[in-house]
Amino acid sequence: MTTFVSAAAPRPAILSFKLHALRVPRDPRWYQIAVLFGLLGWGLFRLQFDLRAPQVIVTLGAALLAQLACTRLAGLPSFDPKSALISGLSLCLLLRTDHVALAALAGVVAIASKFALRVDGRHVFNPTNFGITALLVLGAPVWVSPGQWGNVAFFALLMACLGGLVVNRAARGDVTLAFLCAWAAILFARALWLGQRAAIPLHQLQGGALLLFAFFMISDPKTTPRSRAGRVLFAALVASGAASVQFLMYRTNGLLWSLVVLSPLVPLIDRLLPGPRYEWSHPVAHPPKPPKGDLDETLLAVRRAVPGHGALAQPRA
Repeated sequence: MTTFVSAAAPRPAILSFKLHALRVPRDPRWYQIAVLFGLLGWGLFRLQFDLRAPQVIVTLGAALLAQLACTRLAGLPSFDPKSALISGLSLCLLLRTDHVALAALAGVVAIASKFALRVDGRHVFNPTNFGITALLVLGAPVWVSPGQWGNVAFFALLMACLGGLVVNRAARGDVTLAFLCAWAAILFARALWLGQRAAIPLHQLQGGALLLFAFFMISDPKTTPRSRAGRVLFAALVASGAASVQFLMYRTNGLLWSLVVLSPLVPLIDRLLPGPRYEWSHPVAHPPKPPKGDLDETLLAVRRAVPGHGALAQPRA
């Protein structure tokens, strides 16, 4: 006796498969670009940054041109502007100079470092961090202005929320949280040692430059350790190094110096605490696979929908 299977039977399987497909994340760099553009616009039009439009245009243009040139020299198949835009926007937010040519040089140095300084197939330094500290080492008339953001709690909270969106999409929220906890512990311990009021470390934690560093620089997925334990260790080391530079050596930009000095330790940390290689196409945990049999049933349903097949039910003995 021949029985017939209804073509409508696999619909729950199709719906399940589609729901799984919708969970595939997009490239988190687009989120980061949108956030950085928003922060730059807020700073220029609301906070009146000491930043001229030509410097913004030149910095972004230099970063994109450097990315294009390095892509051609490296023989890569296609030009990807996303990382260059992130580096250029970050330089606009942090770097200050009276010379537009130095702003362009910072963009070129930042991008070139990604291609020239590599270990195990990935770049060693965060491009923005390297570009700024390289010019500082050379004695160029550039500086980082941490006070430009002010210490408004509302704006600090806004930056934290936007930054949290970015690092969660990039699966690097753990290193940001670990760094902020370590840095806060150091600040409160220092205040306790010196007999200061709690308002002082709280005030130090409200700086916009600190949040930019925590959410957009140290959390760079390509320059942080691969394992969670390694990232927590790295965050603690960077916080301790920054405290040494700032409170023992009495130098400014302790966070930037600490990160650039300790970044070469990441390959060693990866050897001691191995983890999976990060890929932009899979920034978060892979979506769960459809239940066994769902995919076959879905393909069968599609086949039945093809003219000549969908109109008639398929016989099954």
